[in-house]
Amino acid sequence: MQTINFDELKIRDNDRVLDLGCGEGRHAITAYMLHNIQSVGVDLSHRDLSITRDRFKEFEEPDNGNKSLFISVADGARLPFADNSFDKVICSEVLEHIPNYRAVLREISRVLKVGGTFAASVPRFFPEWICWRLSDAYHAAEGGHIRIFNASHLRADIEDLGFVFFRQHHAHALHVPYWWLKCLFWREPGAAETKIVTTYHQFLIWDLMKQPRITRFMDALLNPVMGKSVVMYFVKGQQP
Repeated sequence: MQTINFDELKIRDNDRVLDLGCGEGRHAITAYMLHNIQSVGVDLSHRDLSITRDRFKEFEEPDNGNKSLFISVADGARLPFADNSFDKVICSEVLEHIPNYRAVLREISRVLKVGGTFAASVPRFFPEWICWRLSDAYHAAEGGHIRIFNASHLRADIEDLGFVFFRQHHAHALHVPYWWLKCLFWREPGAAETKIVTTYHQFLIWDLMKQPRITRFMDALLNPVMGKSVVMYFVKGQQP
């Protein structure tokens, strides 16, 4: 499931692309698949990086020396990379988990080249606000969401670092009812989900695998109204 629109990133061969907070590798692996690049994924979770490594085996092109995927444990507020060392940076569904998210934004600005593209996504305010109202456990869990972003405020924080905003869209409207249902019928980790939650989850898996036109149309139609994620794209200008 991709949240970032790779057409907006304009990735070119030989680019170096960082997926900060790569999780289980969905964007880092996709970037590798689409282009002859060096794709780099970092995360704090050893478990998620292990899943990324195992998942990557299905897509690796060992005979193609023009592309690579590198993954590592790293703190987004103290990245182990040189200044101006990446052409593109992705940070998708990460900032809402981080207490000092502005430190992460400063690190992104540091490692991204002038003229490079930065794509950020966070949960959209309204769907996320409903989740918080329905369940305290949803955001109180360890590693969970610690804030609800106002997109315009986040955009201003990024622009203050010298970035130039150029595009915004929303994504995953069909996932919103799932999270509302999950919060309404919240179960502790390890407990069995209710039938309605598991049924809707099965629908989302079917939709992801089959991608029928009707659900793609519904998702596109509903995204401006209730897309779960807001996605913003920036170009790094000169430092202010």
